[in-house]
Amino acid sequence: MLWFQKLREHGPLSSTYLHAFSMHLRRSEKRARDRLTDLFHETNTPHNGAYLDRPWQQFQTYDARYQDLVADLTPAAEQALKDADLWSVYGHSHAGPWIHKHMVACITASIVLATLQDSNLTYIPGSTILERAQASLRYTVPFKNPKAGKMEKIDLIPDALFGLEYSNGGKKSYRFFLVEADRASEPSRATKFNRKSHLRNILQYREYVGGGLYKQHLKLTAGLLVLNVTTSEQTMRKMIELTSEVSPRGNTYMLFQCAGEFGRFFKPPKPILNLATHRWRRAELDDIDIVSA
Repeated sequence: MLWFQKLREHGPLSSTYLHAFSMHLRRSEKRARDRLTDLFHETNTPHNGAYLDRPWQQFQTYDARYQDLVADLTPAAEQALKDADLWSVYGHSHAGPWIHKHMVACITASIVLATLQDSNLTYIPGSTILERAQASLRYTVPFKNPKAGKMEKIDLIPDALFGLEYSNGGKKSYRFFLVEADRASEPSRATKFNRKSHLRNILQYREYVGGGLYKQHLKLTAGLLVLNVTTSEQTMRKMIELTSEVSPRGNTYMLFQCAGEFGRFFKPPKPILNLATHRWRRAELDDIDIVSA
C-alpha cells in the first residue's frame, strides 16, 4: 500500500525508488523486486486484477532490458487505495509524453527521499496543498505578450507542486515549490505565443509568483519558488539568460538545475538526491539551496 501511495503521489517510478521508500520496512532489495513482480503478474486478487503495470514506453529506452523496471498503478491498485481511504482526487495528473511523466515523478520522489535523511525537513505533497486550497494545479494567468504588445490569458500548468516544512529550534517555517521539467524539447522563444516556450513560462511566472497570484490560488502565505530542471547545461544557460532579460535586476523565485540523467539516451535513473542537496542557480543572484530555511 505504501508503494501504491507513492505511485499515486508522484507518478511512474522504478523499483529502486520504490524500495528506497520501503527500506525501513524491508531492507532486501531483491525481495522488493520479487514482490513488485508478484504485484505485476498476479491477477487473482481481491480487486480483480494485477495491482501494478509496467508501462510499455520504458522498453523503448536505452538498454531497456538491463535497467530498473518502472511500475505504475492499475485500476485494481487505484481501487485498493480507495477502499483503504488512501486515495486523493488531487493526486498527480502529469500531462505529456511518458518519459516526461517519469522525469517529473523522479524529481519529486528524489526530493522526498533526500528529506527523509534530515529530521529537520518534512515533505508536503502537492495533493495535500491542493486539497486544502480546493484547487487544481491549472490556473489562468494574464500577462503581456511582448510581440503583440497586449495582454493575454493562457493557462499555466506546472508539472508538480510540493512544500517543505523546516524545523529549527522548535520553530517551524514553510516554503513551497512548483516544478517545471524540460528535456530540452521546448523552444526558448516560440513563433506563435500560444505554444509553450521558456520565455512564455518566465513571463507567466512573473505574474503568478512575482505578482502574488499564487497566494489567492493556492491559499498560501509562505514563499513560492519554481524549480526548473532541464537535461542540458546549454539549455539551462539559455533559460537563465532569458530570465535575466526579463528581470535584469535579478529573479529570486526562478531556480535552475541540470539533470543529465534524462538526456538524449534515457534510462530510468537512480534517486537524484542532489536535486535537493545541491545549490540551485538563479539569474543575476547568488545560488541557493532549498533544504535550508
